[in-house]
Amino acid sequence: MAAKPTARPASPNQPGLPLWRDGLFWLALALTLFAVAPFLLPGYFWGANDARHHVYFLFEFDRVVQDGIWWPRWSPDFAFGYGYPFFNIYGPFSHFLAEGLLRFLGFSYTGAIEAVFVLSILGSAGAMYAFVRSWAGRQAGLLSALVYTYAPYHLLDLYVRANLAESMAFVWLPLCLWTFREVVRRPRLPWILAAGVSYAGLMLTSNLVIVLFTPLLALYVLALVWIHAPARALDSRSWPGRLGGWLVTGLGPLAGGLFGLGLSAVFWLPMLLERRYVRVDQWFAGRYDFRDDFLYFFQLFSPRWGFGVSQPGPDDPVGFQLGAAALALAVISVLWAWRTRPCWRVELGVFVLAGTVTTLLTLHPLAPLWDWPVLGTILQFAQFPWRWLTVTTLVLGVLGGLILARGHECQLPEEVPEAGLSLPLLVLAALVILSSYPLLRVQIREPAEGPVSLAGLMRFQRDADELTGSTAWVKEIPTWSDMAEYYIRLDEAGQPVTPVTTNVDYGAIDPEKLVVGSVAHNTVMEEVFFCTNPDREAGACSPRDDQRIVFNRFYYPGWRAWLLDGMHGQPVEELPILPEEEGTLGRITVPVPPTGQGYILLRYQDTPPRVIGKWISWITLALAILLLAVRKIGLWRRFVVKE
Repeated sequence: MAAKPTARPASPNQPGLPLWRDGLFWLALALTLFAVAPFLLPGYFWGANDARHHVYFLFEFDRVVQDGIWWPRWSPDFAFGYGYPFFNIYGPFSHFLAEGLLRFLGFSYTGAIEAVFVLSILGSAGAMYAFVRSWAGRQAGLLSALVYTYAPYHLLDLYVRANLAESMAFVWLPLCLWTFREVVRRPRLPWILAAGVSYAGLMLTSNLVIVLFTPLLALYVLALVWIHAPARALDSRSWPGRLGGWLVTGLGPLAGGLFGLGLSAVFWLPMLLERRYVRVDQWFAGRYDFRDDFLYFFQLFSPRWGFGVSQPGPDDPVGFQLGAAALALAVISVLWAWRTRPCWRVELGVFVLAGTVTTLLTLHPLAPLWDWPVLGTILQFAQFPWRWLTVTTLVLGVLGGLILARGHECQLPEEVPEAGLSLPLLVLAALVILSSYPLLRVQIREPAEGPVSLAGLMRFQRDADELTGSTAWVKEIPTWSDMAEYYIRLDEAGQPVTPVTTNVDYGAIDPEKLVVGSVAHNTVMEEVFFCTNPDREAGACSPRDDQRIVFNRFYYPGWRAWLLDGMHGQPVEELPILPEEEGTLGRITVPVPPTGQGYILLRYQDTPPRVIGKWISWITLALAILLLAVRKIGLWRRFVVKE
């Protein structure tokens, strides 16, 4: 009797090797060291565009977390202390990571932000390697990971713009491409859930980048369905049969997209429905007017590289080059693959089209498109035209490594014996890194506003006119406040800069008619005692119904007020909250109930869209866990799909 063959241990070059056992995957991560190194220097790059912003985003995030709010939405000290619903409309994922490093690992504010930048570099390289490896093999994956990591616009986001959310978005973009591609090729439950997690991660990281990327993702999925649907058609000779193949092939990515939307509904649903309650003119007018940020064609190839803020005109000190090595490798790869891999032509066409269109959208000649009724609205989500280079950079990364694809014609990577390191791979990897080596630098500076504190935050808002977003009821954007002055005075006197103990505007209260005293206060609530018609000699209060308390907080949905049955008591009546009618600040106004005296609690809470979004996310997560459990015990194979 012939002996049964025994399973051999997987070799390092075995196709389909898990990433954690793939030596080239770890080499790809190791070769990002040159991009990581600037963040390991002592000090912090305070002068970069958004470097201060993200430190103070984290500062505010942490302030609210310390008050027991696990999903912060309100930033209490923005707008000079009047507050702003920043994380209700801005993707919080990057700052959740930074908060974890700050709270549990003892990082400083600046150290936590730099660590997340480092994680974004490693994650983006690893994600691109995984995607391209699944398509073109390990060597192509390594080269694509390096092209993606060292692409000039990616480095611009890291070192010059210092945009944490967009830098972290570079991780999710190739993950979405990878997981959705696998869903179409192999519609299995784990890939469907992975696609949903990738899309949800991008949504929670940058609700702006996801708008720029989703058209490419949708087009790519349609192309993949076009490629794979004929093999699943019930009858390729009839329209109903071919349509059935399309539907069957498209169900997987559709389920993945819906799962991603469900998982991230906790963020995008209130963001979408409550966005109208903030002043969006501050995002798109003045120095943020998109008309001042179109590029000239030569800038895509200019070696100029500087720091500072992008300026209108051809003499912009900031560089927006595509990168000679990245562009050359992408062009050569497309020409080579188009000729030798005919089955790749549809996918190649999608990426070439996306890269070309997004690059052209940044240029002056196409500026009129930005004023078109529907298309212009979509384009303006980028805020700056050159932000569309995010998609261009993704395309350059994907295409740049295909020149090293192995196998013949249309063989799948799992059908081709893989090689490890080779001389062409090492030469091209060195070329990519050396071509961007002069760009690998940051400007380490001391903070102009002083150490991270409430006083430093107020100075930053005053001097840079940043973090001063206002809600829709604010008629005139404030340029200073009594709260900001209080923090600056404490700091200049050398005293500890501690938060204000009340947000009540005592200047708006007639002490002969109303006495108010704060008895509890934090970032998202305040409890006050009130006494109307005070008789100080008798120590008594008399009812009257024409008094109100004004809080130094911008009015915004989510703030609610209650009459309590005693100090720290239970709510007995919800009180109306009105935006301030007098003045220009649109602050919270609470009419005092005609009870003579009592306690009022003002608290920032979830609105119906936030509650619904939260429940959708929990239900989606629970459904995913249930499906995985069913699959684990074998019922999935038996009753749902045959794997």
